[in-house]
Amino acid sequence: MKKHLLALALTSLAATAVVAQTNDTLAKIKSSGSVTLGVRESSGLGYTLGNGKYVGFHTEMGERVLADIQKQLGLAKLDVKYQPVTSQNRIPLVTNGTVDLECGSTTNNAARQKDVSFAITTYVEEVRMAVKTNSGIQDIKDLNGKSVAVTTGTTSVQHLRKHERAGGIDFKEVMGKDHADSFLLLETGRADAFVMDASILAANISKAKNPADFKIVGEVISVEPIACMLRKDDTAFKKAVDDSIKRQIADGSLAKLYDKWFMQPVPPTNTKIGLPISEATKAAWANPNNKPLEDYLKK
Repeated sequence: MKKHLLALALTSLAATAVVAQTNDTLAKIKSSGSVTLGVRESSGLGYTLGNGKYVGFHTEMGERVLADIQKQLGLAKLDVKYQPVTSQNRIPLVTNGTVDLECGSTTNNAARQKDVSFAITTYVEEVRMAVKTNSGIQDIKDLNGKSVAVTTGTTSVQHLRKHERAGGIDFKEVMGKDHADSFLLLETGRADAFVMDASILAANISKAKNPADFKIVGEVISVEPIACMLRKDDTAFKKAVDDSIKRQIADGSLAKLYDKWFMQPVPPTNTKIGLPISEATKAAWANPNNKPLEDYLKK
């Protein structure tokens, strides 16, 4: 019985040690000489080129954060491991210690803040609508009697219906199985508009046969603050991450990075997304904060 109790006590101590280590990420990085960055494989903010190569605005920004932390810890070398994450597994992989810092396309909201922490906001996504240039559609009121493409499993059209300017407007939803399929509905005339995140709309337009045939129009339907995600209650690591991002904002390197990934030709097709930085993102950089989505929805 005593041996059994001792074994339980040792197991409990070991578990506590693991939790303590994962909640002191700087110590974990310094002792191991390695860090794991959570990345996305097909996002407007980060994607893969294959063969373990991950690129994009948020991916490269995350790499710069880790380079600053390497300097802070005085490490001659830091082994950065890349862990692809999905919408379903990104939070569990952060909370269980598999991923140390996730810089993908995660919205900071109140529900998620119960499980994880967020660095300061580095991108504010805007939900807009794409139409054909010659459609005559300029804003939400012009959608009355039209067909609107929406990707299955997304909430963009729900935001559209709740918008104050959508009152009394009747439109038909046409479902696409993924973003490419939804854009195809617009491209082939089966839908008059495609409502989605502006970065996704711009990326699809840039890849179209004739990009000039399409444009993004209308009011901003909804906004979502995007930020890097890390473990909860790790004050020192969060400060190190935030300090690096603030440094990148202050010295202009984050703005240059945005220009590189959204206003210049990017791999693998060497096409230009052509999405100027939004006023909402500029405001987030001017006043660094980690306000959740709910704060953005307040009138």
